[in-house]
Amino acid sequence: MGAAWEPLAEKIGHQFQRPELLVRALTHKSRIAERSAADPTRDNEQLEFLGDSILGFLVSEALITQFPHYPEGKLSKLKAWLVSSAHLLAIAESLSLGEYLRLGRGEEMSGGRGKRALLANAVEAILAALYLDGGMPAARAFVEARVLRDAGDLEAGVPVGVTDHKSLLQEKAQALKYPPPKYVTIAERGPEHAKTFTVEVRVGKAFNAAAEGISKKEASQRAAELLLAQLSG
Repeated sequence: MGAAWEPLAEKIGHQFQRPELLVRALTHKSRIAERSAADPTRDNEQLEFLGDSILGFLVSEALITQFPHYPEGKLSKLKAWLVSSAHLLAIAESLSLGEYLRLGRGEEMSGGRGKRALLANAVEAILAALYLDGGMPAARAFVEARVLRDAGDLEAGVPVGVTDHKSLLQEKAQALKYPPPKYVTIAERGPEHAKTFTVEVRVGKAFNAAAEGISKKEASQRAAELLLAQLSG
């Protein structure tokens, strides 16, 4: 009988030389809190951190190669959509990723296999695992096969209803000759495996807004949307 992660590795299309990296990418921190002494596996948070940076680089690389004539603003909007939690969730669902997550009992009971943040984070962690196991070629192959191929017709631009408020806020601040927006996480609440974040964004000394989200990225986008409304009012 094969290991539980093998069907996922087949879907990804990579033969792991260090399969423990994939296992770690699938391991949520709630599982670590309940693990036995015989289980040395670490959680996927550091891999998620690394994967986020790799994803941003590879998507940027692909966009400037595919669209050398696009201005920076349009490239930024396309990138924001491709690395968004909504798009990563769609990738996770295409891989049936929820079936392979290694969760603690409490997270399992609370529906963790279907939570957007957990699934999106796991996609980034898997990308980091691919990079650590097979280098940039393995990571690039995943991005091309899953992130870019499943994105539809990029020439048509960002899908309707998907707006990068952070980029719009930066453009608005620049147009009004204000300093660039600054984002700060001002609060975190809830248990470790199900946190809610509050992010505040400021433009100069006179304008600020704060919003909550299940990830810092989501909270930042919501805060930017609120502040953009202030500046546009």
